[in-house]
Amino acid sequence: MSGNGLSTRIQQFLDPHERLMAGTQSPFQQMQDLLGDGGIKKEVVQPGEGPPVPRDSSVSINFSGFLEESFLFLPAYAYGEMGCPPLIPPVATVLYEVQVLDFLDSAQVDEFFEEQNTVPLSTLFNVVDTERSFGNHCFNQSRFEDAKDRYKQAVTLLGNREMEEKRSIAAVQLPIYLTLSLSLTQLRLDRPLKALEYGHKALEIDPTNTKALFRCGQAYLELFDYEKAQDYHTMAQANKPFDIDINNLLRKLAICYKDYLDKEKEMCFKMCADFVKK
Repeated sequence: MSGNGLSTRIQQFLDPHERLMAGTQSPFQQMQDLLGDGGIKKEVVQPGEGPPVPRDSSVSINFSGFLEESFLFLPAYAYGEMGCPPLIPPVATVLYEVQVLDFLDSAQVDEFFEEQNTVPLSTLFNVVDTERSFGNHCFNQSRFEDAKDRYKQAVTLLGNREMEEKRSIAAVQLPIYLTLSLSLTQLRLDRPLKALEYGHKALEIDPTNTKALFRCGQAYLELFDYEKAQDYHTMAQANKPFDIDINNLLRKLAICYKDYLDKEKEMCFKMCADFVKK
């Protein structure tokens, strides 16, 4: 609360003339000037929790923009002389209220690509895990193309290492996790052939991996190859007999296969009937 009884959060919405009559200064004069020219100012409304966000990180935020009479973001740092009709008028100064939701420390990824073949494996694993996290974030937002690119980048980084290091890489199961993520992403993109390709790559690493068998079965089902879909799902079920997803897909497969056989039978009857008539 200021000396005149008005909180700074209320003062900021006063007309400049009303603020002058109330004997108050602009609350934004107390804000941090980020660039030194008054073009962008910042106020911490409520400190967050957790560690500080590292420099050059990629962040997930909520933000709200408000029009003001020449406050905070000068037009040169906002929407310029043209504005953004019909919401933002020309030469508008705007106020943004920003809430940081999450962040990914991508600075290490950027530095890594300059000397990726010489860094230790621990650094490689950190970078790959960051790429994987980016991929997961994009996947959860249904940005499947972006997720696919992140997963592929991580797989490429692992594949660039020397042969003796690949044994250590395989030991942490990162390659199989990433190929399975790629397989699922390709299914979401309606690309079952690509999904099948990554499912088989995962099986090359671990021939009995249940998820890899399941992904291949899903891909074959999308390709209408019901017999191979049955084979792969049966092998997956042998590993996990009570898995809900596997059993549900086997039931779906049985229905699809029955419909397929019924249509085939109907087609054969029609062909035979036409032959008899002729």
